[in-house]
Amino acid sequence: MNDSAVHHPETSRERLLPALAAEDFGPEFRVVARGGVRRGIRLERAFWASLKHLAESRKCTIGMLVEEIAEHHPDQGNLTSAIRVACMRGLAEESMELRKLASIRTINAILVACPSPAFALSSSKKILAFNTPFQQLVRRQLPSAPGEDGRQDLKLALDLNVPDIFARLDANGETPVTSGFVIGAGERRYRGQLSAVRAPVTEPELLMAFVFNG
Repeated sequence: MNDSAVHHPETSRERLLPALAAEDFGPEFRVVARGGVRRGIRLERAFWASLKHLAESRKCTIGMLVEEIAEHHPDQGNLTSAIRVACMRGLAEESMELRKLASIRTINAILVACPSPAFALSSSKKILAFNTPFQQLVRRQLPSAPGEDGRQDLKLALDLNVPDIFARLDANGETPVTSGFVIGAGERRYRGQLSAVRAPVTEPELLMAFVFNG
């Protein structure tokens, strides 16, 4: 059997975790001072980066974080282990808070709070969520649209392709992208303009569209 034809699933599958860089493992010694107390600490560079991130997000210094960890850790001889655990817990808590924000529930809340017609759009141009003003717009402009929710048999076309909108958002620092659109039901059509932004979810990737002349 030709070895080149053998399939190795363990090498072809997608990675479950980000690739680890060699420099992340390298130990780095630093002296951290706080309140007249100087501590010499040796940590992997990845943990120093985590401490810096946590300090910036909490608007404090690395020294303040280390002092707090030392005060609440009874075994002063194992301070580095306590710092590693604190970094992991801190980043895990931040991740959990972001996961709460990055949800369809958050998108629905934003749409409900918006006074103008707005909806959430998938990459396949499927309307996944909408607010009452958008529902009223559809009923007003397309009275023949069947269904109480105003979405059944509703077709949407954008002047810009959805992938192009995502590309422009990536290129312009998430500045909203303006596009013309057409919605139709049966023989009726309505043309308008919308402002699109990336929805606060990771998967699937969605757009939030806000109609500004409806």
